[in-house]
Amino acid sequence: MRKIIIYSLLLLAGATGWTACTNQAKRLPYLQQEITGTDTTYRTIPAFRFLNQDSLPVTEKDFNGKIYVADFFFTSCPTICPTMHRNLLKVYSKYLNNPEVKFASHTIDMKYDTPSRMKAYATKLGIKGTQWEFLWGTRDAVYAIAERNYLVSVGEDGKAAGGFVHQGYLVLVDKDKRIRGAYDGTEDEQVQQLMNDMDVLLAEYRK
Repeated sequence: MRKIIIYSLLLLAGATGWTACTNQAKRLPYLQQEITGTDTTYRTIPAFRFLNQDSLPVTEKDFNGKIYVADFFFTSCPTICPTMHRNLLKVYSKYLNNPEVKFASHTIDMKYDTPSRMKAYATKLGIKGTQWEFLWGTRDAVYAIAERNYLVSVGEDGKAAGGFVHQGYLVLVDKDKRIRGAYDGTEDEQVQQLMNDMDVLLAEYRK
């Protein structure tokens, strides 16, 4: 039977076109659809196992019952990462201690960004506890979940500043592990839209 997979990362087509409509409807779109015959399903983030900044294992089960924002970065990034995480810190501050919200930042520099180094990075940002997880895994595991599931391009590039290239998306995932939005973490307007959409998404689960 023929299966059609639809990927609709909003940033590539322009975010503002659908946000006004979805705010009126008070429901966010699903960004990965699978159509098989007459059935439509929504792709989900698969099982994973990484180590966090405290060197403790973290799996998809730690995100059960929560919406979360995922991104990909490296601590020595000289370009977009500082701006991304400065902006994401605003989002974190808004939802601090909200039991329905988490954050997952995956390093793409496995050699340098050990859990202890990410602990120092998190501490510098003022992050305490595990509401914001800084995740380390093997290159194959992190790169695969970035590109296949979160739809974020990452890679090593000796010619790039810092030795890596990656997209600065902040990816919004719902409580059922489905992607509901993607936002440019370097743009203030997009980060504000992320927070607006997080409120919409949280409200979906209260109906």
